[in-house]
Amino acid sequence: MFGIGTQEIIFIVLIVLLFFGGKKIPELMKGLGKGVRSFKDGMNGLDSEEEKKEKQQTEEKNEGKA
Repeated sequence: MFGIGTQEIIFIVLIVLLFFGGKKIPELMKGLGKGVRSFKDGMNGLDSEEEKKEKQQTEEKNEGKA
């Protein structure tokens, strides 16, 4: 995974812990989680809109043939 080993990950985590402090990290992770969830919801919304358009186009084609 990107050439990052266990030691490097531990080092990065320690630096982040020192930089932000123990109390701030849960708030940062909560914000990150909300951002990811919002992104996923947005992507699912786009998918459902595309499915609705395709269904509507299919129905219009079927009506035109009848």
